[in-house]
Amino acid sequence: MAKYDKESAFRTNLGAWGWITLILGGALTIFQLYTAFRGAYVSMIQGAIHLGAALCLVYLLYPIKSSMTKNRGVPWYDALLAIAALFANYYIIYNYERLINEAIIFGFTYLDQIVATAGIILLLEATRRVVGLPIVIIAIAALLYGLLGQYIPVIGHAGYDWPTLATEMFYSSSSIFGIPIQISSTYIYLFLFFGVILVKTNIGQFFNDIALRLTGRYTGGTAKAAVAASGLQGMVSGSSVANTVGSGSFTIPMMKNAGFKPHFAAASEASASTGGQIMPPIMGAAAFIMASYTGIPYNEIIVIAIIPAVLYFAGVFLGTHFEARKQGIMGLKKEELPKTKNLAKRIDLFLPLVIIIGFLLIGYTPTYAALFAIGTAFVISFFRKETRMSLKGTIKLLEEGARTALPVIAACATAGIIAGTVTTTGLGPKIAGGIIDLAQGQFFLVMFFTMIACIILGMGLPTTANYVVTATMAAPALLAFDVPVIAVHMFVFYFGIVADITPPVCLAAYAGAGIAGANPMKAGVTAVKLAIAAFIIPYVFVSQPILLLQGDANVLNVSIAVVTALLGMASISAAMIGHFVSKVNWLERLLLFAGGLLLVYPDYLISIIGLAIFGVVAAIQFARNKKDGPGPQEATTS
Repeated sequence: MAKYDKESAFRTNLGAWGWITLILGGALTIFQLYTAFRGAYVSMIQGAIHLGAALCLVYLLYPIKSSMTKNRGVPWYDALLAIAALFANYYIIYNYERLINEAIIFGFTYLDQIVATAGIILLLEATRRVVGLPIVIIAIAALLYGLLGQYIPVIGHAGYDWPTLATEMFYSSSSIFGIPIQISSTYIYLFLFFGVILVKTNIGQFFNDIALRLTGRYTGGTAKAAVAASGLQGMVSGSSVANTVGSGSFTIPMMKNAGFKPHFAAASEASASTGGQIMPPIMGAAAFIMASYTGIPYNEIIVIAIIPAVLYFAGVFLGTHFEARKQGIMGLKKEELPKTKNLAKRIDLFLPLVIIIGFLLIGYTPTYAALFAIGTAFVISFFRKETRMSLKGTIKLLEEGARTALPVIAACATAGIIAGTVTTTGLGPKIAGGIIDLAQGQFFLVMFFTMIACIILGMGLPTTANYVVTATMAAPALLAFDVPVIAVHMFVFYFGIVADITPPVCLAAYAGAGIAGANPMKAGVTAVKLAIAAFIIPYVFVSQPILLLQGDANVLNVSIAVVTALLGMASISAAMIGHFVSKVNWLERLLLFAGGLLLVYPDYLISIIGLAIFGVVAAIQFARNKKDGPGPQEATTS
């Protein structure tokens, strides 16, 4: 985990400092549960407590270099930085009234400016340690843009001096303590803690067992089980890379043993784990920020996002099926599958997930839905000896909840710097204007250039920060056209997420390849083939938002659009893998891809043409297969 996931590269030999991290982490989780129950403080104070404790923990847990994770204890300089980070954020709490009232009128003192500068530097260094360098580079570039705007051609601005910029970043509710950290300090932390409890109650393994039982006996069943289980777990984990490593340690060897090539096993896991970030109801925690940015209630967003997510996983699922047929990989034997009787005994492990989805859909706030689900999962843990927690285990659970949240908290705060700079300087509309000018006003080209911008901006960023950056810097280009707001935000969200599997960076594919012993670039290219839906569906729902339940979205139209889109994904997946009923030649491959594109587009006439093309290729394939007889591979999988 530490090798491939930056978030997992924390100190493992804290010594006496372990007690301090245990107390501080447990206190942060208790604070979050308490404020969720009684109501949050004003946003700046809530955010300062949240961020201050998190940054303090980062410096105590994460060394300056990943290679130092096994060193004993905490160096004196990291202890000093932890105290400084705590002081810088809690300075806001102690001086809150003066900072939001007097300082706005009479100006900030030199001490205010020094603390703000120190707070920004401490945040960026903590983010580098726990998240990685890409987001820090973007944040520094944003700060330099704010400082040197008068020297920048075309997209420049009047520029700010450092004291003004630093105090704006640190003492306003539109930058570091803006919407991302506000959502992190209320909703996101609770859902991440919910994910930790699910792990402790073995629901992750339960997902694996259920998926294996349902799909394991069919062609390529191990890969199909990996896709289903990793998608469910990735939805909760909030990190493509972390879930690829965590789930992949189990699923990738299983797929390799079944006969899948190493690069394909890595790609299947990476594409499914990445897809978990777009799967409702949690969507890697970005849905909470999307609700604030779009003004659309959270419980509506998770319904809107269902059809694109289903199409994504249908594409990955079908890709694994066609690859299994191509390689002649059979399912597992009945005795190798989890026993139905044993699964039935653990069916209550689904209850927390059912509660969180049910409460959200009937209108409860995300806060209360998460609280009820956390309480349910905690109670369930006492039903079995293997999941029952002692007092020490419960305290450790509270600390682990804080540790899991650290990367998200740091990323949200740093993303706030980027969003704050874009808002303060008016950079967003300038980037949008640049994209529109480059595309010469052509809508398709605007979508294409926005996609490229999102993939580049999303490389190496965790889900929540990824969405914040793409929504503030890339979305305005599409908002200039008559496109529903939710379609624009889903578009940039999707393409920011697939950066995790898009070469040359493709961090999730690299992580999967490391476990599989495969070529990372080959795994990345294969992951793109499997996740091809994520590169097609966003264009469709921006052009025809019926797939997002917008426009003329009655039951009949939506049903037809979903059925034709699923047929389209089958056609496209067969073209990507190069196998349908049997191996496809280059002409059939082109026809399948073209027909699939036409089927995915929700227009009756266009879909009928696509269906005709798909039907012709299918008829040719079946006729050829009947004439020649099944090959050795088809015979073994029939």
